[in-house]
Amino acid sequence: MMEISREADYAVRAVLELATHEKGVRLSSAEIADRQEIPAPFLTKILTRLASAGIVSTYRGVNGGVILSRAAGEISLLEVVEAIEGPISLNRCQRHPDLCPRECDCAIHPAWGLLRGQLRNSMDEVKFSTLASVTARSSTAH
Repeated sequence: MMEISREADYAVRAVLELATHEKGVRLSSAEIADRQEIPAPFLTKILTRLASAGIVSTYRGVNGGVILSRAAGEISLLEVVEAIEGPISLNRCQRHPDLCPRECDCAIHPAWGLLRGQLRNSMDEVKFSTLASVTARSSTAH
């Protein structure tokens, strides 16, 4: 079964929460954790990784909080998932070709590479500005 980790799912939800607010609005990690139902200690680790990847900026102190480092339209689903999971790969030989003794004569190797590229391109096209607008429309419909 292929699926992203819970940590990557939480990272996507945290970035989406930030994307639904006006640019520059700082949210506390507690607010994000509460609104997205993410365990607070786990979220702190996730935000650290997202900050290292340049996706969010964190501020300490009384006026502290978390904001997106760039506009939501410049942040893709691929970028957030790969910040947590590492490069998307469909099998081990795509991630570590040096470990695959069959790379030179494997008929499926090029297909895995093609599929990996298509998946990455599709995920890169999904921007958080689009996801935030869908979220806003669905919350006003309820």
